[in-house]
Amino acid sequence: MVFAQIPAAIPAAISALAQQLRRLAALGLALALCLGLAACDGSQGKKPPSISPEDMALIERQAEGFLAARNRLPELAALVNDRNWVFTANLIHGPMQEVGREMSYINQRLLPADRPEAEKRASALKTAFAQLDEAAKLQDGDKLRKAYIKVASGFGLYAQVLPAQVQQDLKQA
Repeated sequence: MVFAQIPAAIPAAISALAQQLRRLAALGLALALCLGLAACDGSQGKKPPSISPEDMALIERQAEGFLAARNRLPELAALVNDRNWVFTANLIHGPMQEVGREMSYINQRLLPADRPEAEKRASALKTAFAQLDEAAKLQDGDKLRKAYIKVASGFGLYAQVLPAQVQQDLKQA
């Protein structure tokens, strides 16, 4: 009686084992396909992201204005040293007022990975300008001098985020 049940149980066991093997084979095939597709995604031959020629031209145009304002730092330094409150404010609100807009246009065209640092440096420079303006309004020579140092270093730090091609084209490398 026990032997009579064995032959009936063997085909059921073989069928269950075959079904498990088919599932395991399907899982192995799916895993092999996933790994094969990941290995062939084309990232090895892909070029690193780059700035388009149109964006590079716009960055260069805006960088010219930024660097023109930076070139006026000696003039601003002389006004700060002389504690010339009126002309310091005039220079900030006149020839140097476009610096924030120029940095904003530049930041929009930079590579996405470079934007956060550029935004941080631009914000620091804008804050330094605001402090310089406030010191001129208050006619506080000590604050004026400290704020000028922040403005001058802010120009230098922001100039470093300009793409190398722009720096080279504008002889700033």
